[in-house]
Amino acid sequence: MISMPPSDNDLHAYVDHQLNEDDQRRVETYLAANPAAAKRVQAWQQDAQHLRATLSAALQQPPNPDLDPAIIRQRLRHRARRHLASAAVLVLAVGVGGFGGWQARQMTLLSAAAPMADALQAYRLIAQQGILPADYQTGDEQSMQGWLDRYFTQADRLPDLSAAGFKPVSGRLLSTEQGAAAMVIYQDPSGQKISFYVRPPGPKNFLLPRGSRRDGELQAQYWSGPGYNYAIVIPSDTPAAQKLKQTLDF
Repeated sequence: MISMPPSDNDLHAYVDHQLNEDDQRRVETYLAANPAAAKRVQAWQQDAQHLRATLSAALQQPPNPDLDPAIIRQRLRHRARRHLASAAVLVLAVGVGGFGGWQARQMTLLSAAAPMADALQAYRLIAQQGILPADYQTGDEQSMQGWLDRYFTQADRLPDLSAAGFKPVSGRLLSTEQGAAAMVIYQDPSGQKISFYVRPPGPKNFLLPRGSRRDGELQAQYWSGPGYNYAIVIPSDTPAAQKLKQTLDF
């Protein structure tokens, strides 16, 4: 049974038809009495519909040349590059087939979305919900940097967040409309998670000025470097987040 008022996770589960009948009725009763929440849920439902329609068309198209792994996997042999690119597409297909629009409703609609919307949605999908498992796990920052360098040879170094109590613990490769992406999850001793996200700017070379924005319960700091776009995503309004904001100068 869900709690009342429902949390964002409960509302997302309602959008994706993951609640039982009793909980679904409770949410519908709550939304009927709370127009602001109902409007927000309606927007999520529309986003999920757009995402499913977009992905349905995209997955039927031939391989996207923008995902050419030569850009991001220069140190791997040709067979390994092809295998990883295929795996990234398969992960996207499985994620769409198994979970519909769950949390990732804007990951391929970036051209019309706010800056680095895919980084925020990836955080919700992986760090919060745990829907996709990690590709790589370690408690060593140097080892994690080596894993990231295999696929993003010219990317910025992983940020050192040890002053705020965070260290990198896992990494995940993703496929986006702009090309292959990676997310590194950091964690502090209390279990609080943040993420470092990197991807190419896409065929139009859409680089970003340094900025920061809040999206619901999350906040993202984003910027661009030579050849890549970056974002750090943290949950807002927690003691660990406040310390991290001071470290990162959010």
